[in-house]
Amino acid sequence: MINSSASSDDSAVAIAAASAGADVVRSLYGRRLTRIDKGAGDFATAADVEAEKAIVDVIRAARPDDAVVGEEGGRQGTADAARQWLVDPLCGTLNYAAGSMLVAVNVALRDGAAAVADPFSGEVFFTDGTSAWVRRDGVDEPLAPTSATSLVDVNLDPPFINRPGFRAVDLLAHPAFVERFRPRVVSTTLALAWVAAGKRAAYVTDGADLIGSVHFAAGIALCRAAGCVVTGIDGAPAGAGGRGLVVAADAETHGQLMSMIRS
Repeated sequence: MINSSASSDDSAVAIAAASAGADVVRSLYGRRLTRIDKGAGDFATAADVEAEKAIVDVIRAARPDDAVVGEEGGRQGTADAARQWLVDPLCGTLNYAAGSMLVAVNVALRDGAAAVADPFSGEVFFTDGTSAWVRRDGVDEPLAPTSATSLVDVNLDPPFINRPGFRAVDLLAHPAFVERFRPRVVSTTLALAWVAAGKRAAYVTDGADLIGSVHFAAGIALCRAAGCVVTGIDGAPAGAGGRGLVVAADAETHGQLMSMIRS
């Protein structure tokens, strides 16, 4: 059980931390930034590093006994800490470096509160672990998933670890998909927040166990709290040993996508 008072406080920490990271990302946008090569075509920028520092500073000040796992800085804090924060300071680095504003700042307390900040819209999507909201201009509104847009984001970034059993390109070419949905590819987990907010009908990605990923943990927590259907590409509950993600606004949309994936 999640203590509602502690959960509420944790969501405030998550919001403050994600907002601090978003401020850095926004302030450095458009500048020529140092790149840090990670291999296999992946890289970070100075914005990733500085945003993570800002996020960690907020968490450290509010929760000094908690551990933090950041995409850039790795694990910080004591190994036996009971609580762990997962931080992705700039999800969509390639978009950002190319001058695209489709990025997200993700902060999640494992099995608890989480926040996803859009640095350029100013929206912060957040959950206390039981309900989900979006904050715009200081006003909080509950998230209401819907499949009305018929837009489905499909992540086409490698690695494709579940091929040939699952290939995202095959899903996009499925006759039933073409008839029912329209694909979108944003290459950032901001798309998960959009499912929770009703801006997307669903999100699909390959991958392994993503629930403990710094990239996906905040978005998954948000979608679950908003009432979305969240499973792996095999239809099993997302979790340890899971395979990718299928996150849908409702059961009907999820069922349609699973039928296409299985066929």
